[in-house]
Amino acid sequence: MSYIINSLLDTDFYKFTMGQLVFKHFRDVPVRYAFKNRTAKVPLGRIIKEADLRRELDHVMELRLGNSEYHYLLGTYEYKERMFREDYLQFLKNLELQPYELRYEGDAIKLEFAGPWSSEIQWETMALSIINELYYRVYMERLSEFERDAVHAEGVLRFKRKVDVLKKNPGIVFTDFGTRRRFSFDQQDYVNGVLAKEFPATQFRGTSNTYLAMKHGLTPMGTSAHELFMVMAGIKHNSDESIRQSHNEVLRYWWEEYGYGLSIALTDTYGSDFFFLDMTAEQARQWKGLRQDSGDPFDFGEKAIKFYEKHGIDPKKDEKIIVFSDGLDIEMIEKLYERFHDRIKVTFGWGTNLTNDLGFPALSLVVKAVEANGNRLVKLSDNLAKATGDMDDIARFKSIFGYSGDNYEECKY
Repeated sequence: MSYIINSLLDTDFYKFTMGQLVFKHFRDVPVRYAFKNRTAKVPLGRIIKEADLRRELDHVMELRLGNSEYHYLLGTYEYKERMFREDYLQFLKNLELQPYELRYEGDAIKLEFAGPWSSEIQWETMALSIINELYYRVYMERLSEFERDAVHAEGVLRFKRKVDVLKKNPGIVFTDFGTRRRFSFDQQDYVNGVLAKEFPATQFRGTSNTYLAMKHGLTPMGTSAHELFMVMAGIKHNSDESIRQSHNEVLRYWWEEYGYGLSIALTDTYGSDFFFLDMTAEQARQWKGLRQDSGDPFDFGEKAIKFYEKHGIDPKKDEKIIVFSDGLDIEMIEKLYERFHDRIKVTFGWGTNLTNDLGFPALSLVVKAVEANGNRLVKLSDNLAKATGDMDDIARFKSIFGYSGDNYEECKY
């Protein structure tokens, strides 16, 4: 059976944009990442064979950046004249991932990655893609050839309905964010190939998957993730105040590295209410926009517009952007577009429901940074079902960041 990951580019683009910043400033910071199955009712440890998982993870450790992949990254210039520096690309060419830590405990898979931040940052998306695809392979293998054909046919029909809606609404701009919880590599490859042919680049903006962007001539999309804020809090762990200040320090580091080109800010690591207090008026004017990744997207959109208006910014005239990226389906995309498109630019980072909608229930799987510099890390989110960290640490971080929300909704994806 073929391997799931066959290129170090088969990962989200923001692993490289974040990775370059980490390599420049924090390459040797020791970190630990941990896998978590948020769909607790699914006993992954009973479904996925340990030997199969080890086989796939071992193969990833053997992968190296090839010449064509190196030259692709070298020639990436969509966001600035020279996206990746030579020293970072040479680092990627010589990258050797640290060994993973894997054990099975009853129904649960315990998978962790520990080592220097500059290398271990690369494990997350590939590990999630592997676990997700192994899970669906088990169910597909139980079906007859005809039944497997029916699954793929159902996926095509569901996909066509999405395409039809998007063609009727050419103003809806979207990007594929579906790498980490895809049904399979082949399914994501198929989806991107179709979208590249059926839609202009002004509507289908590209894909977060770097390999598929290279293969299909698409724009690689993505900026940064929660781990930057989380690990920075672990680095700046001297006091509650230094932890609080670390949030804006991430924004300053990011702007220094990438400027306007990649200036979409993720807002919910410690709650969007804190973000809107912490981002300065100058930053609000400079940055392109914001990414929503948890909580009520309609409430977020209204808060974002008020935030800009409070700082004397006309979000429509000044072309500010909201990237909605949390648990989207085509119906939610339509509703959000209708509510906000004439008030602020909106675009959609469409993940699981785009690349994993063939009739099987989707899983909510994550790999999160849990420790840095020996300090335990926390993510709060605008949905406490997505929070990570020990309960005592979560309580402490709520106090540090003035977090008062109590929204708790079961994770859809």
